Amino acid sequence: MEQTQTIQQKFLLFIKLVLPVLVTQIGLYAMNFLDTVMSGHAGPKQLAGVAIGSSIWVPVFTGLSGILMALTPIVSQFNGAGKREKVPYSVIQSIYLAFALSFAVAAIGFLLLRPILNAMDLDPQVREVAYGYLRALSFGMIPLFLYNVLRCFIDALGSTRVSMLITLTALPINGIFNYLFIFGKFGFPELGGVGSGYASALTYWFITFMAIYIIHKKQPFSEYQVFGKFYPLSLAAWKSQLKIGLPIGFSIFFETSIFAAVTLLMSSFNTVTIAAHQSALNFASFLYMLPLSISFALTIAVGFEVGATRYKDAKQYSYLGIGTAVILALLCAGALLIFPSQVAFMYSNDSEVIHLTKHFLLYAIFFQLSDAIAAPIQGALRGYKDVNVTLVLSLISYWVIGLPVGYVLANHTSLEAFGYWVGLISGLAMGAVTLYFRLAHIQKKQTKTASIQ
Repeated sequence: MEQTQTIQQKFLLFIKLVLPVLVTQIGLYAMNFLDTVMSGHAGPKQLAGVAIGSSIWVPVFTGLSGILMALTPIVSQFNGAGKREKVPYSVIQSIYLAFALSFAVAAIGFLLLRPILNAMDLDPQVREVAYGYLRALSFGMIPLFLYNVLRCFIDALGSTRVSMLITLTALPINGIFNYLFIFGKFGFPELGGVGSGYASALTYWFITFMAIYIIHKKQPFSEYQVFGKFYPLSLAAWKSQLKIGLPIGFSIFFETSIFAAVTLLMSSFNTVTIAAHQSALNFASFLYMLPLSISFALTIAVGFEVGATRYKDAKQYSYLGIGTAVILALLCAGALLIFPSQVAFMYSNDSEVIHLTKHFLLYAIFFQLSDAIAAPIQGALRGYKDVNVTLVLSLISYWVIGLPVGYVLANHTSLEAFGYWVGLISGLAMGAVTLYFRLAHIQKKQTKTASIQ
């Protein structure tokens, strides 16, 4: 990161940050995308099983990753304030926290996974695929959490292209492993949807070792000597990070878990409906990588400027990000209107699944506009280290408004399964509006502070 003077310079620097983050996010999500698409071609029950497994895992992982994401504004503000010597200590403490979180999740999963799946009204084969998929994925849990910390450090320095290169290298490896384990090629066992879990776990180990090597050997990361000194575990440092990370994590969890909850509630519908819902939701989530990437870039840029007490610059970055996200959302919405059949065909050859997927995709159009506003604002607020109010707003928008509305419409109107999507849209829209007012409040407050100083 570097200081900029004009809007044009800010836009160019912002694009340099966003594009690699976007490629990285698409690459990471493409692993889940490949899991879903390739499992779908192994059969509707394989697709449904992976869908259920992903619906349990994704909110847990994204929520906990949000806790670790606190490292990004911490490092960004240290760099903006010229306090680089404090960075290695923060990174190592975050690594310790990543290990603790991964062990805790593994232990809880061992105890609760079977009871959760058994409590759901699922086809027995779908249940076994979901269980096998999650068990296989657990072998990559430690490296996945560790990689998230290392990536936060890399990105916080503005070196988002490095994360991009790691992901682009890993993506074909994940695709090859999927092909081998799902379909049983070249002597490998044919595991169906479960095989995609093993493929992802192996890929997580690969990207983690690659990140460790780069940070230890390559500039500018090697200058920080992150692994050059032993730092004892510090509960005080954990408390400082958790103060920022927990609200971020829970906020992300509330948003992602509502999608998981809807998928689990839809287990009362038939397998075709579950498969179609997951296919459309998977593609909508793929498009979400655009505003999410802008969100991550805004955390870096806003955090850097706030650390240097350049509040006007931080505000300009915020609105550059929101404007860019809205324009891209409109383009994505247009593409979904024009090409729904082509998208649906990627996920299944089953005519019923394709037909239902096309209908769900029409509702996904409305996701794009709300996400284009909410996600960048969340990223900007993380750059300001303003996270507590976002947590409350997310809880209300998604769980107090979104899910109840969806449940009522799905169970008491002719919308049926589509009612849940209307509820999701309502929650996302409410979240976007309330977050906007919070950002405006924070920026107005900082402008007054700067004028007094």
